Amino acid sequence: MRPGVKQYVVARPLYSEESFSEEHDKVYRHRARIAFGFCFLCDAKRAKNAALSLLPVIGWIKMYRIKEWLLSDIVSGISTGLVAVLQGLAYCLLASLPPWYGLFSAFFPVVIYFFLGTSRHISVGPFPVLCLMIGSVVTRLVPDEGPPANITGFEGLTRDEQRVLVASSVTFLAGIMQLAMGVMQVGFVVMYLSDTLVSGFTTAAAIHILVSQLKFVLGLEVRGISGPLAIIYTLEIIFEKITSTNVCDVVISLVIMVVVFIVKELNDRFKSKLPVPIPIEVIMTVIACGVSYAFDFKTRYGIDVVGHIPKGYESPMAPNLHIFQETTVEAFPMAIVGFAVAFSVAKVYSVKHDYTIDGNQELIAFGVSNIFGASFKSFAASTALSRSAVQESTGGKTQIAGLLSAIIVMIVTLAIGFLLEPLPKSVLGAVVIVNLKGMLMQFREIPYLWRRDKPDCVPVFASILLGLDLGLAAGLGVELISVVLRTQFPRCSVLANIRGTDIYKDRKDYVDIYEPEGVKIFRIPSPIFFANIEFFRGKLVEVGFNPLRVLRKRNKALRMIRKLLKKGYLQWTSVSNDFELSNMEELDLPTDFKDLPSRIDWNAELPANIVVPRVDTHSLILDFAAVSFLDISALKGLKTLLKELIRVEVEVYIVACDPYILEKLHNCCFFDDEVQPSMFFLTLHDAMLYILEKHPLESTEKKPDYDRVKNLPSFLSIAQYL
Repeated sequence: MRPGVKQYVVARPLYSEESFSEEHDKVYRHRARIAFGFCFLCDAKRAKNAALSLLPVIGWIKMYRIKEWLLSDIVSGISTGLVAVLQGLAYCLLASLPPWYGLFSAFFPVVIYFFLGTSRHISVGPFPVLCLMIGSVVTRLVPDEGPPANITGFEGLTRDEQRVLVASSVTFLAGIMQLAMGVMQVGFVVMYLSDTLVSGFTTAAAIHILVSQLKFVLGLEVRGISGPLAIIYTLEIIFEKITSTNVCDVVISLVIMVVVFIVKELNDRFKSKLPVPIPIEVIMTVIACGVSYAFDFKTRYGIDVVGHIPKGYESPMAPNLHIFQETTVEAFPMAIVGFAVAFSVAKVYSVKHDYTIDGNQELIAFGVSNIFGASFKSFAASTALSRSAVQESTGGKTQIAGLLSAIIVMIVTLAIGFLLEPLPKSVLGAVVIVNLKGMLMQFREIPYLWRRDKPDCVPVFASILLGLDLGLAAGLGVELISVVLRTQFPRCSVLANIRGTDIYKDRKDYVDIYEPEGVKIFRIPSPIFFANIEFFRGKLVEVGFNPLRVLRKRNKALRMIRKLLKKGYLQWTSVSNDFELSNMEELDLPTDFKDLPSRIDWNAELPANIVVPRVDTHSLILDFAAVSFLDISALKGLKTLLKELIRVEVEVYIVACDPYILEKLHNCCFFDDEVQPSMFFLTLHDAMLYILEKHPLESTEKKPDYDRVKNLPSFLSIAQYL
């Protein structure tokens, strides 16, 4: 560095890959090999590590600070438990199940996650998007109107019992899928769900949830509809029955939504001053229950209420294998979505509180939680953002807060659940809608995504119109296809030197550039593999010429010149530089001069109307700086292309090649007499300086030699010989 000036000056030799490796010794590294025998060894240390990985509770319970954390966990557990009771009842309506089954989902998965989960702050339980996905499966197999699907095991069951069987069976299947993915260590699958895909999916789910709760807010009887365009058909039925709206339900819902919304905003604004957020949903629920019971809303105004809540838990139940066959397609997106949402929330809190989470262990935790919960008639669990925020903001330090919230839910289930029987369902619908605020606010991002990247909007519209399962599949498919297309058809460019520097940029983007005559720099911005090697070849032809076509034209011209020389129509008048001789005659092979006294200058004027495409490029540089992968098919195609260029007297240089790709080229016998390792250079500027040294600027302007071949009969046309 020059002192006081933001410039640097480097003096070093000009390096090719060969010369650099000769001057600088590399460190030899042994590649790790999988020892299968070692995988089956067992000792005390490995057993301890396995137990700690499968039961993370052992790791953090030893470090638990009772005096510092216990009180905070108790306060957080009670607050979260009250919210979990209300949300369990409310979200159960999305699943088209009796409300009290939501209490089961807020209890059993939480207990299992306490032992197996790695996150200390998320609140496990019902998640509205998953509940809605379960509801679509439930209404498909057991519709509100008409007979249920022909499934073995439905005989003798009421409609609610059939729906519970469907919900628990599909939850059991989703749990098996999550557990299998966790055991196979494929937690990385969540990486394929981009932030835009997840946000678009949840935004569309918020619309579905909003529409599904309108029937409770308006007090209408609307049958459940599933499948593509279900949201359109549901809105159509609602508008047809809008005149039958229960005014009392509407008033109650509006009051609940306004009050809850205002208090939630106050909680956010003054969260630094409040010891704990005001549990406004719980307060309003208690008030609504008391008012409904006092004024007998069910009888006087015809309001639909929660109704009878049985005490205690039901006996465990085995899943239905026939339902497995009917719901496999729906269970897989449930497993992925449930894990993706929970993992995303857990990752946020782990970064905030400085601890690590394990994606594969999270899959195992949620898989076992759903399997165990489904055995006791609960439905798929994940984490609700609002409930997790309550657990963390009220001071929760570990999953002891989650366990205490499960105890609160258990108390309600076993002892005081009857107090919630007069609760209007419109209150639960209003609570659900208010909690959609965060997801609905994501709609503001749609115009930005539409302007910047339209494929990212596909999950939103597909999920709204086609349903959540098909919408997620469509969004993921478009996302993967866009990645493939961007890799298969990348934006190639021709580079030029920024004058006075060693920097090379796209020649179309800058004015003050320097391009030596006869030199082309072609940048390849992606891995090269079987699907895009022909695309790169086509792009290279667009910026220069087709070497195979030129080679064939030259070989045809040589044949014609031989015929003319043999018949005496042509004679040599001068001799040029020697050329490497060849004994090959085919059009695609190097030109053969063995029976000619000299090489031919193909850029000069040729005799007897012989026309050969002119090649003004003497050097081609391929920038491999962005090429991270090269498969066997691409390797063969690249070698063929290099040979075609070399055979038409174009020198090819490859720069900034990854060492592992270069090693692969050596291992695959890529090099021969024509394609040599000397064409690889360390940097682009090294190759350019080498070319300028080999082809000085004054030598690039060649004077045509018209006397090299003399055309004896000037009237003779060459066309008759072609």
